[in-house]
Amino acid sequence: MLKIAFSPIYKLKLPEGHRFPMIKYELIPEQLIYEGVVNKENFFPPNFINQKWVLKAHDKIYINKLNTLKLSKIEIRKTGFPLTKELIEREYVISEGTRMCVDYAILYGASANIAGGTHHSFRDRGEGFCLLNDVAIASFYALEKYNFKKILIIDLDVHQGNGTASIMKNEKCIFTFSMHGKKNYPFKKEVSDLDIELDDGTGDFEYLKKVNENLTNLFNNDLPNIIFYISGVDILSTDKLGRLNITRNGCKERDELVYEYAKKYNIPVVTVMGGGYSEKIYDIVEAHCNTFKAMTSLIKG
Repeated sequence: MLKIAFSPIYKLKLPEGHRFPMIKYELIPEQLIYEGVVNKENFFPPNFINQKWVLKAHDKIYINKLNTLKLSKIEIRKTGFPLTKELIEREYVISEGTRMCVDYAILYGASANIAGGTHHSFRDRGEGFCLLNDVAIASFYALEKYNFKKILIIDLDVHQGNGTASIMKNEKCIFTFSMHGKKNYPFKKEVSDLDIELDDGTGDFEYLKKVNENLTNLFNNDLPNIIFYISGVDILSTDKLGRLNITRNGCKERDELVYEYAKKYNIPVVTVMGGGYSEKIYDIVEAHCNTFKAMTSLIKG
């Protein structure tokens, strides 16, 4: 059974002037059910994550400042969000969803979080609409609970996973792969284990060729015990921030490539949604739903 993390708190409304396409978190589950891809039994509502796991990826001083709403004005500005209790609670619920997805992915072959992919969050600070790094937190959980020897993070959001790269820079058991826009945010890149930079205007053929080549190389080496896949749809040509020229079909083929490799080598996958900022919400929702459709090929039993 495909298990999907979803909570009403994902749909947090932000004040005017801070519009972020959070409506997708409501529309994606509705669309998946409408199309018969899943039913209500596939969804589970995460609660708040235990601080133990959060502190594996984040500094205690930073977490205390978050919990007490004491970030400085400069720190708040870098996150892109107004700092509120509700926003922080949302981050804790999202992180718990991704953590729980680890167990479900191992059980069923795949699992997903309707939200997540907050890869701009560093150990000691938030940036770019990210306060807690859910994939980093869940990775440390997976290492400790299952004694894994290798975790592979595949980040195909259009923006580099700079926070994840920084947190994991000394973690030999966690391999970070980020393929992203060369001239896009963040303008100061961190160093992942593997960074592939894309020129503005990159189209389907070149993009998919690079995805396939790099996945081939990654899976020719030591196989990971689990994969975290950040499946941002901000690579679309319709995206306001993406600067690439990828069609919706090209985005779908990208997802299918990732899951084909996972299925071939029988590796469980946790998928988180990442970004998507197209003018029309339809483009965002349709592309994300295509990810779930491709994911169903991994389900066991």
